[in-house]
Amino acid sequence: MYRRILITSALPYANGPLHIGHLAGAYLPADIYTRFQKLKNRDAIHICGTDEHGVAITLSAKKENKTPKALVDYYHENIKNTFSRIGIYFENFSRTTRKLHYELSQSFFLSIYNKGYIEKRKVKQFYCENDKIFLPDRYITGTCPYCNYDKARGDQCEKCGKWLEPTELIEPRCTLCNSGPVLKDSFQYFFKLNEFEERLREYIASKKNKWKENVLNFVDNWLREGLKPRAITRDLEWGVPVPLEEAKNKVLYVWFDAPIGYISSTKEWSKDNWEKYWKDKDTKIVHFIGKDNIVFHSIVWPAMLMAEGSYNLPDEIPANEFLNLMGDKISTSRNWALWLDELLDRFEPDYIRFFIAYIMPEYKDSDFNLHDFKDRVNNELINKYGNLISRTLSFIVNFFESKIPDVELSEENIKDFNEIKKYISEAENYIENFEFRKALSTILSGVDYINAYIDRQKPWNLIKYDKEQVKRVIFTTIQLIRSISISFEPYIPFSTKKVLDAIGVLNYNWDSAKEIDYSIKGKGIKNIGNLYKKIEDKEIQELLSILHSRVLKEKNYITYEEFSKLDIRVGKVVSAQRVEKSRKLLKLLISLGNEKRQIIAGIGESYTPESLINKNVIVVVNLEPKKIMGLESNGMLLAAGEKPIILTTDGDVEEGSKVK
Repeated sequence: MYRRILITSALPYANGPLHIGHLAGAYLPADIYTRFQKLKNRDAIHICGTDEHGVAITLSAKKENKTPKALVDYYHENIKNTFSRIGIYFENFSRTTRKLHYELSQSFFLSIYNKGYIEKRKVKQFYCENDKIFLPDRYITGTCPYCNYDKARGDQCEKCGKWLEPTELIEPRCTLCNSGPVLKDSFQYFFKLNEFEERLREYIASKKNKWKENVLNFVDNWLREGLKPRAITRDLEWGVPVPLEEAKNKVLYVWFDAPIGYISSTKEWSKDNWEKYWKDKDTKIVHFIGKDNIVFHSIVWPAMLMAEGSYNLPDEIPANEFLNLMGDKISTSRNWALWLDELLDRFEPDYIRFFIAYIMPEYKDSDFNLHDFKDRVNNELINKYGNLISRTLSFIVNFFESKIPDVELSEENIKDFNEIKKYISEAENYIENFEFRKALSTILSGVDYINAYIDRQKPWNLIKYDKEQVKRVIFTTIQLIRSISISFEPYIPFSTKKVLDAIGVLNYNWDSAKEIDYSIKGKGIKNIGNLYKKIEDKEIQELLSILHSRVLKEKNYITYEEFSKLDIRVGKVVSAQRVEKSRKLLKLLISLGNEKRQIIAGIGESYTPESLINKNVIVVVNLEPKKIMGLESNGMLLAAGEKPIILTTDGDVEEGSKVK
């Protein structure tokens, strides 16, 4: 058994507010686990902070017409406040723009550099001649060479998850001006990740049957392809400066300095004791992350720690999969997201925590459906647990002068208590193994057991002829409520603490939930009335209307007058040939009746040149000419689908006919 547990959550990026996907991925599971460990009276701390460097910050700042510093200052406070509202507790919530973090990150870099695990390399780097800057990887988008996703970033494809170099992208574009960048000579510093491949394999092998299967599968796929040195610096003004004289105007890549933020935040929390949590072998380190952070936490970060040499490696990385919204992937760029602040403005924080835990994407993607949110909260939380509390406390108020009966329990009563202990022990085992959904389901089964006990005993009838027996029933019920509420506390801390306070339970821990508490005999209770208020249909409809109106606004509809400016005509392919050095591009000569147009089209993976001859195609003819790989394209061919299929006519239509 470890003497202490260091728990971290992925540092939230300070370029926007928190949404439900963030909560489900890294923060609620970490908070449940931390609260449980504290209830077990273990030395457990939860460490986090905002990640405030990188290209996404500079892009967001430019978009909002702010300085990067102003942007991260605002979102640090916003995120910190949201965590407080939802009940996510940290021993320390820091920032990667603090001096302590800069100093520790630079020291970390120099330690690895001086051991020979970082090398300077000449590189070909994309340069935008329009914006006059070298482009960091996230300033570049293009087509993924592995899955053909045409919006892949220069560092990673969001669709297939492949880790990319910008030069691997097909038809790269500058995100600032959408022009094609050129390659120029530069230099960067590379971490020799490949030199740690064997040690990483041994490390991962030691985690078999311990780590979640989704994490192990992801890591195995990466190791199977072999590891390569990875650039860890960028040409940016915003970030931790590389601490070398020759490296002016270069900063540490955000994914090099961000995980060091776990250490700097711990050090900020306790300058005297922080090393115990990072260097003492009696400490267990648990990183809670989302699916998109698996490769960095399970491969890159452990290799960095191995290279530095004085820190412990992560013991557990219980990554979650993605949470979708109403059947569709959450997308902040499309404004398809439920922000935590807007949910907290409408609903109790425990409602949100309960439902996210109920559907937590532990092994596969799950979906946040607002109708299901209403039904689950109303039926599972309010009808079962809330009504259990309300009817029990009301009964004590009405028949026992607001005091818990002062009686001894019979053997039969103790048997019922022992049954609830089984549920608590089972939930404990699930939480220890990061199976939070199963633990919640088990606790709810315990609530069902208590409700069934009351229905079986029928105290409202029994009170008419056997008050002493009713006292034992009610005292037993209060003991069962006390125990199940303690086990519920990591999930719904606001309402369970309210319940425990109402029945006079002020000092408790997880193990005390498995013991009868005779100290509350004869104590007065607080009548808290209805613990919860049901969610109404109209509240859900209002939220859905807001969601859909945001998406419609993002769509940027055009008027009929604007659409009428497009000149779309039917053409016929006269000739077709492949463009050299491109898998996707075809050079087409298209007849529009009274003229012929050369058009460069990205349909080469769907069609051979020969198969297109004499086909009718639909062409936008009044677009300004554009150079694509040095060839002029006069118009645009209309096609649909991820692997483009051309639009054509249903029957013969005269060449040059206008599409209306």
